[in-house]
Amino acid sequence: MDPVNERRSDCPISLSLEVFGDRWTLLVIRDLMFKNRRQFRDFLRAEEGIASNVLADRLRRLTDAGIVTKTQHLTDARRSIYRLTQKGVELAPILIEIVLWAARHERTAAPAEELAQLRDDRAHVIASIRNAHVGEPETPT
Repeated sequence: MDPVNERRSDCPISLSLEVFGDRWTLLVIRDLMFKNRRQFRDFLRAEEGIASNVLADRLRRLTDAGIVTKTQHLTDARRSIYRLTQKGVELAPILIEIVLWAARHERTAAPAEELAQLRDDRAHVIASIRNAHVGEPETPT
């Protein structure tokens, strides 16, 4: 992230928007958090169609901000695995609320059973996200 002296202000909302306030960053976080995407090519397959240069920039920004970690793939050194840090996992309640808000006010593609789980078993969903990212490393495919 930008050094402290380059901030627009110390307002918590302004600071948050500097980290994830563009049109792509929250979608990358969503893909990590809810869609189990871990590799660059996986993010490129998202329905929104992010450009590879934009994706590379957003992943770098998220890594620089301490929200995402990038590690080398265990069997292919040319590929990287991305995971949320604890700081990134702490965004889960916010993203859950955004999903639920959108489902209340708009027609969405979110399946009803997933919305029910987000609404009714939030603690379990957040624990699962935490375990998938800051728990034991997963075996990459």
